[in-house]
Amino acid sequence: MSSIAKESKDIIICQDVHKWFDRLHVLKGINLTVKQGEVLVIFGPSGSGKSTFIRTINRLEEHQRGTIIVDGIELTHDVRNIHAIRTEIGMVFQSFNLFPHLTVLQNISLAPMWVRKWSRDKAEQIATDLLKRVGIPEQAHKYPAQLSGGQQQRVAIARALAMQPKIMLFDEPTSALDPEMIKEVLDVMTELAKSGMTMLCVTHEMGFANAVAHRMVFFDQGQLIEQGTPQQIFENPQQERTKMFLSQILH
Repeated sequence: MSSIAKESKDIIICQDVHKWFDRLHVLKGINLTVKQGEVLVIFGPSGSGKSTFIRTINRLEEHQRGTIIVDGIELTHDVRNIHAIRTEIGMVFQSFNLFPHLTVLQNISLAPMWVRKWSRDKAEQIATDLLKRVGIPEQAHKYPAQLSGGQQQRVAIARALAMQPKIMLFDEPTSALDPEMIKEVLDVMTELAKSGMTMLCVTHEMGFANAVAHRMVFFDQGQLIEQGTPQQIFENPQQERTKMFLSQILH
């Protein structure tokens, strides 16, 4: 695991972030700062608020209190700010969300042509390069339904990378996959982490976390309970709740 340069700037700053769904208080005063180039793994039980939290970072969910600043831009109701931030952030979900009627190449090159105003040639060249990077260049002209789940998720990662984002968010990207497909997706994420990409990953894949995370953050009941390096979290967790959770998932 590489270290992050001490002088790296803070690319995500969250201060006292709160979120409610009606009366349900799902995020309770989250304070978290992420440095440029940092790989952060967010883990915790279902319903702990971790997916909601990363969705607030690109405004897929709106926070009601507190401050979120991404790459120097504060997330407010200003649509221009939201648009500016979304062009800098790639996101990969549990479900692959690929367009079924478009080929793999078209899925990846569509957004850069629309948003970045690239020519079709440029967008398709970058899409082709990214398919090589994620290990499936031969699938370019197939449709999503012709691919395995692991291949579809790798296309989804390539599609997010095509926008050349500064930050990548992963929301349990392997949880919908069969066990033998998980490794191929984690391998791509590991390569991405080693390339210096800023990454926030909600995942239960503790081997991946141990190998590539600079820091791990444990969420429970809408609160950030504990954070530390993988070594600190695995070998010497401070909170009883963290110990209990890890004992259940690290059989």
